[in-house]
Amino acid sequence: MRVLVTNDDGLDAPGLHALARAAAAAGHDVAVVAPNRDHSGLGAALTLDVRRPIALRRRTLADLPNVAAVGVDGSPALAVLLACVGAFGPRPRVVLAGVNAGANVGRAILHSGTVGAVLTAASMNLSGLAVSLDGERPRHWEVAAHVAALTLAWLLGAPRRTLLNVNVPDVPLEHLRGVRWGRLAAYGPHRLVVHDRATRLELELEQHGLPLDPHTDAGLLAAGYASITPLQAIQALPDASAAAAVEAALGAAPGPAA
Repeated sequence: MRVLVTNDDGLDAPGLHALARAAAAAGHDVAVVAPNRDHSGLGAALTLDVRRPIALRRRTLADLPNVAAVGVDGSPALAVLLACVGAFGPRPRVVLAGVNAGANVGRAILHSGTVGAVLTAASMNLSGLAVSLDGERPRHWEVAAHVAALTLAWLLGAPRRTLLNVNVPDVPLEHLRGVRWGRLAAYGPHRLVVHDRATRLELELEQHGLPLDPHTDAGLLAAGYASITPLQAIQALPDASAAAAVEAALGAAPGPAA
């Protein structure tokens, strides 16, 4: 099975290598296409200028000598898009994004480049798995990659455009309490604090100390469980009420003044 592995932390990130090794060990045809440098927090941004060529850096990874690896001067969503239009060989069947350094939980995943990569995959009619490892300085990359490989085995039997967001505690495998489904939390364990320095704003994340819902991705992660959250691909809802209301108002109101 052709599998594309990407991330938003850059081509040299240890989580990317761990995820690619796990996919290759499972017998998949793996291609690694990832940003040349950190592109965290860009969501599904394409960072694309059609007037300029896209710089590529073809690499041989020491721990993956038989896996084609390409660094892209752009975002993870751009890497996925290029792979889907045939820039790096056969079109992938599924996209793996990660392993991200730090959790991607709650509604803030909207801004995650890791999650943005799999949302882009769904827009190209592919399934996707975003996987993240909790902690400020995570270490147990192989544990997250192991959970991802097991999840991938299930994902390959699911309908196309199935998207999963997986978060794994930064613990040895024997200390992992289990795997649970978790809905998106309203907020994660941190809050964004803004400091006004007259001529600039400084931002930092700090613990807020509020209780976490134990049935959410953030709550499960804090309790030592890996969480799996299915995501919905971007699509229109069959609700025509707004258009009907505007059409009615348009017919009843005078046109703009000349």
